[in-house]
Amino acid sequence: MRIALDVMGGDHAPQVTIEGAVMASKAYPEIEIILIGPEDVIERELAKHKDHNGFEVVHAREVIEMTDHPAQAVKTKKESSMVVGMQLLKKKEIDGFFSAGNTGGMLAAGILYLGRIRGVKRPALSALFPTMRGSTFLLDIGANADVKPDFLQQFALMGSLYAERVLKRPNPTVAIMSNGEEEGKGNEMVLEAYQLIKQLPINFMGNAEGRDLGLGNFDVIVTDGFTGNIVIKTAEGLATMTKALLKDAFKGDPLSMLAGALFMPLGFPRVKKATSADEIGGAPLLGLNGVVLVGHGSSSAYAIQNGIRAARDAVQSNIVAAITEGMSQVKVTDKEGAEVG
Repeated sequence: MRIALDVMGGDHAPQVTIEGAVMASKAYPEIEIILIGPEDVIERELAKHKDHNGFEVVHAREVIEMTDHPAQAVKTKKESSMVVGMQLLKKKEIDGFFSAGNTGGMLAAGILYLGRIRGVKRPALSALFPTMRGSTFLLDIGANADVKPDFLQQFALMGSLYAERVLKRPNPTVAIMSNGEEEGKGNEMVLEAYQLIKQLPINFMGNAEGRDLGLGNFDVIVTDGFTGNIVIKTAEGLATMTKALLKDAFKGDPLSMLAGALFMPLGFPRVKKATSADEIGGAPLLGLNGVVLVGHGSSSAYAIQNGIRAARDAVQSNIVAAITEGMSQVKVTDKEGAEVG
């Protein structure tokens, strides 16, 4: 299996991306990791790691920066690591592609070079959200700020297939984010999407409220990219705040300091591991004609390693073929009875 890494993607590239690739090559020797980026930069960074297993390097002289306009950069920087990776995937010279770079650039490049799976209106960016019961697969988290009801219906189908095939959750539970658990709650878009999702051959449970996400009450929760992105960013802020509050709580009097000395080394690492985005590594862009995963811009080397692992899992599960088959078999109708799609 051949997984390509955008060496120049991320806030701490190329040092952290190369380190993550070296870690992944040791942890998953069955994966052939392809490094894409300026050859001289890659060779210089690899020289710092004497114990790696060797990599194939594909030269790409340009970089799509985090500050670049995504669509414009993809069209003008055709020799960028991001575009070269998509071209390799389109030609089936690699099986999957991972980047912690510009998310909008990855989406634009994916649509331009890979195209959408037949029938898919919009690709969705998704993420595993840490919960009290493990994790919930949340989509969309930023690819589509404005959506239509049938987009959400397709997100529900793709999310269910990903949870079943990649996450190995049989008959996954699916819900749509709303402002109440009753069927009649929600804005016009959510109400119409609810009726469309009900027609899918999936385990649709109805509405999910915001609290259901953290409690882990559903395997998959569907929402628009505007809401999903706010949810993710809010959770990141709350995690940082909670960490700071815990540290402050264990300061001051001797008893609190003693409790902190006992808890922090033992309990906090487990909490951090359970809620860390680094454990997840990459967020799949579902609906594209290829396995594409996007990492957080601030990804650590460990997150890069896990992003490569997540790409491997998606390839092994044949998720693109599963979504293609699922889309071809689904026929849904709107509230007037007309076929949608």
